[in-house]
Amino acid sequence: MPLTRATQVEGRPIRVYDGLVALPHIKRLTEAFLGANFVRDEVARPGTSQFRHWALNIPLETAAELAVYCPTLTAVRDFDGGETYRIYRCYCNHAAYGDMLFTHTDAQPNQRGLTALWYVAPEWNVEWGGETLFYDSSMDAVAVVTPKPGRLVVFDGGITHVGRPPNRICYAPRYTLAFKLEPAST
Repeated sequence: MPLTRATQVEGRPIRVYDGLVALPHIKRLTEAFLGANFVRDEVARPGTSQFRHWALNIPLETAAELAVYCPTLTAVRDFDGGETYRIYRCYCNHAAYGDMLFTHTDAQPNQRGLTALWYVAPEWNVEWGGETLFYDSSMDAVAVVTPKPGRLVVFDGGITHVGRPPNRICYAPRYTLAFKLEPAST
């Protein structure tokens, strides 16, 4: 498992993986998302419902056929010492310049869960922005992940985070393919 780097936020792990999937697979995913029917109905957290963002829900049967599915499960096994997790939701976020995205967590307090987030773009320029920021309990950004093509970040769903939209000079959408996971024993 080609782990690029590992860090933590207040004891909660974040792991970044590069090279798990060949770039042609990422290009095919990007092409599929370019023609998909995204719906503006996703909400980051209660209290921000007036600022919905674009998402495409992907049925779990379809998700299992994606080239990133098996590498996701392998990374998750590596992530948590072999504990078994099951995917309960899969969706793709679409962010563009001018969108407003908010900090949030993916798991409720005292709930165990992981997020596996793929950056789906055949290319990305650092000047385009679009990073994912991770915050500690005092809401200080303490970790950042750049949206490199085909990169996977797996993290504890209880970490407050936000995906930043692309900068004005970026005309490409920022796609992130999210797998939400919970312990298989639940």
